Amino acid sequence: MLRFLLAVLGALALAGCQSEAPPQPAREWPSPSPALWHVTGMNGEQGWLFGTIHALPDGVKWQTPAFEKAFAASDLMMVEIGNLGDAQEAADAFQAFAKTTPQPKLSSRVAAEDRPALEALMTQAGMSDDDFWNVKTWAAALMLANAVRDSEAGNGVDRALLKKGKPVQAFETFSGQFARFDGLGPLQQRDLLAGIAHEAALDQTDVRIEAWLTGDVESLEKQMNQGYLMSPALREALLTDRNNLFAAKVTAALEQGRKPFVAVGAAHMLRSDGLPALLAKRGYEVKRIQ
Repeated sequence: MLRFLLAVLGALALAGCQSEAPPQPAREWPSPSPALWHVTGMNGEQGWLFGTIHALPDGVKWQTPAFEKAFAASDLMMVEIGNLGDAQEAADAFQAFAKTTPQPKLSSRVAAEDRPALEALMTQAGMSDDDFWNVKTWAAALMLANAVRDSEAGNGVDRALLKKGKPVQAFETFSGQFARFDGLGPLQQRDLLAGIAHEAALDQTDVRIEAWLTGDVESLEKQMNQGYLMSPALREALLTDRNNLFAAKVTAALEQGRKPFVAVGAAHMLRSDGLPALLAKRGYEVKRIQ
């Protein structure tokens, strides 16, 4: 789930520490059917929930007739970040939070058993302890995640949707998202860094993309049981708390008579604290239609 959650939190848009994804061999992808839900209310309210992926290899086709029909019926798109392509704003927000006074070596900021994975990640990223002497631990984790990504952010579903010209309401800002990371305690930041290092070692990019593309929610949920989201504190801060905020804003839009198409990272749609479950608890009928 590393790139589902962290990519949209700015890691893929950081000017000055953004790497280009290396070219990947062409491969065949399955026919698309990414998960899509229809939300209806007792007073005629309706909206749609679509779990996105924020970076894809070139050539991956994901739009379907069911998606096109739902998107056309909506009158508002609700996304995590409305100006996702503004690399300068993302970079400025990141720099405002990321830098600090001289810090211990990054490799010493995780437990001894996690250091081999972190050192392997730094090697893969072409970076070392020297690159993080004045960088907070959470920010170092995002920089490393970005440096080794192997899908292209420009191909992300969020960006494609934003280009369609529908009115947009953003749930968050770059500054607000980085402030959330900055509010993590030292132990949480350590767990984030270690979790990212171990997730990178698993190298499940193609498995993740295929699961998303085919709407295999069960497989996606299994992936959430790996890495940093195994930490209850991190899951609460980076996912569950945000899901509750998103659900409240979606409810407000529905009550105002809007027909929102909610397009947020696929991680926000999963398990009992995902948006489909949370809206169902608020009394809406939530039916998966793809």
